[in-house]
Amino acid sequence: MKKNIGTIDRAIRAIVGIAFIATAFLYPGLGPWSFYGSIVIGVIMLGTAALGWCPPYVLMGINTCAKKDS
Repeated sequence: MKKNIGTIDRAIRAIVGIAFIATAFLYPGLGPWSFYGSIVIGVIMLGTAALGWCPPYVLMGINTCAKKDS
């Protein structure tokens, strides 16, 4: 797996992932679908941020990593 997520993109994904998980616990009265959906989306966002790799980016040919000059 070649990294395809840059530093800023990873930071944004981590913040959004934490926000989704926090929302699930701060507003549990939204219903079970919203609760579990928020947790799943948050974990996916945190996972892609931790790995630095996003499968949809591969399919769309997107790469937000800084280019290395050689």
